[in-house]
Formats: sequence, structure tokens, C-alpha cells
Amino acid sequence: MDTELSSYLDAFLAAADEHSFSAAARRMGITPAAVSKSVARLEARLGVRLFQRSTRSLALTTDGERLYGQVSRPWRDIGDALTELRQGAGQPAGSLKIALAHTVGRLYILPLVEQFVRRYPAVVPDIHFDNRQADLVADGFDVAIGGGIELSEGVVARELARVRIVLAAAPSYLRDHPAPAEPADLARHCGVVRRSLDSGRVLPWVLNNAAGEEVFAAVRPVAVMNDPEAMARGAASGMGIALLPLPHALPLLDSGELVRVLPGWHAGSRPLSIYYSSRKLLPAKTRLFIDFIVERFGESGYRQRFEAP
Repeated sequence: MDTELSSYLDAFLAAADEHSFSAAARRMGITPAAVSKSVARLEARLGVRLFQRSTRSLALTTDGERLYGQVSRPWRDIGDALTELRQGAGQPAGSLKIALAHTVGRLYILPLVEQFVRRYPAVVPDIHFDNRQADLVADGFDVAIGGGIELSEGVVARELARVRIVLAAAPSYLRDHPAPAEPADLARHCGVVRRSLDSGRVLPWVLNNAAGEEVFAAVRPVAVMNDPEAMARGAASGMGIALLPLPHALPLLDSGELVRVLPGWHAGSRPLSIYYSSRKLLPAKTRLFIDFIVERFGESGYRQRFEAP
């Protein structure tokens, strides 16, 4: 591949990632005019328009989306391989594109990423926060960490923990509303309930105990939210009882802003996993990051706390 075409592709991919010629220019250390010119020359060379341009937005055309989907990951892999060769065979280097859920990523994964970067300073994490499921292949992520991501073709998962989902409320709420003694008592209580991001439906409360019993619990909804961190904050403010994944509840349980309700009951457990491509030859940066997170997640005590009864 000639040098000019290489620089054109670099400019195209940076502009597609950043949705802006200016942001792509900052990332590449060149001028916006140079990025725009390189993209225009690539379009002329291919005979197609890759972007729809306006004064306020930059969006890929259908042809642009097709080209991006076909070349973004191979092009990044080539760049990473060359960087690794320059710095020593097998040494991790280059950009590592990571998808994280907001709360789990911010509270629990970022401290581990910081430790990884101190060990491997040539790796540059490119972290994207989103509570929706990431599409590793289509979106070009090296890894994603979250719960319940569908395993599409070419994607594998390593489980980090089984996340327990528990009932919690603020002490101030329980002072005014006597704590339930059994699931049937929840019908007399206010509930902060969750709407699924995927289906848009309000999720039912299905509770289990150590004896293997399962019950459907009714509650009087006083607020419906689609984000578990917001639900935890709402419950901590005294709105009512919430059914929360332990990663979201733990900081507020530790501070005393929330307390467990019906501690013998929970809404099952869901896997928290790290997801990555099933390619046999993963780049060193990806392979080492996956192993590091799995190892440190257990050593940090997160696994045990997320699975607590």
C-alpha cells in the first residue's frame, strides 16, 4: 500500500471515530484542513462519497459505513503489530478500545486500568462508557466489560463475578415505614423500579431465598428509572425500596445511606464478564489486559463482595 493511501485511511478512520474533522486533527496532530483534504482525496480515489458534511455535523454515508466496518479493525491491528515490533516482539503497545458500563467501569474497573497502564505504559486505553450492550465486532472494541452481553459469533466471555441483586432502602424511609418481614409485605411499600433499556418494560420483582423458594413480589411504584445508579441514589434519598445490583448498592451500603431489606431474599445473580474477540492471535495488549483484569478482579475482593449473600 502506498504512503499516500495509508495517510488517507488514517484521516478517514480518525474522522469516523471522532465524528469531526477538527477532533480528528487534534488526535493526529495535524490541521483540520489536512484531514479534510485527505478524506476528499480518498473519496476521489475510490469514486464514492464517504461522509455527509454540514456546518454542524459529520456523518458516514452508507459507503462510508461499509468501508469503516471492513477496514477499521484490520487497520488498527496492523498499526498495533507494527508498534509492537518497533518496541519489542510481544510487548503491549497502542490504543486499547474498551467498552464499560458507567458505574461498574467508573468505580471498579478504572482503578484496575490505572494499575495496568502503570505496568504497561505504552498502552493507551480508549474508554467508552455506555449502559447499553456493546457490539464488539461492529463497533471495533478490543474488550467490553458488563453484564449479560449477547455472545454473537466471534465473541467469547470470561466471567468476573456473579452479581447478586438485593433489596435496599434508606434508614429514613424505614423509620417512617416499618421494614417488611416477608416478601408479601412489600405490597404496602413504595418502590423505585427499573425499566429495561432493551425492551422498555418495567422489570418485575422475582425474589429467591437460600431454600430455593421463588416468589413474585408486588410493590407500589413511586418512580421508574432505567439506570441502576440513579435508582440507588433515589432509594438513598428516601423515595422507597429498590432492587439493586450489589455493585451499585455497595458504596451506599458501606456509607450507611442504604440498608438491606429482607436480607434473606434476592433477585438471583447475573454474570459480570469481560468480552473479547475469539481470534486465536489476540494482540499482546488485549491478551495481557484480559488476563490482568481477571486476576486483579479476584484479588481486589470485588468478586466476593458482588456475590455476597
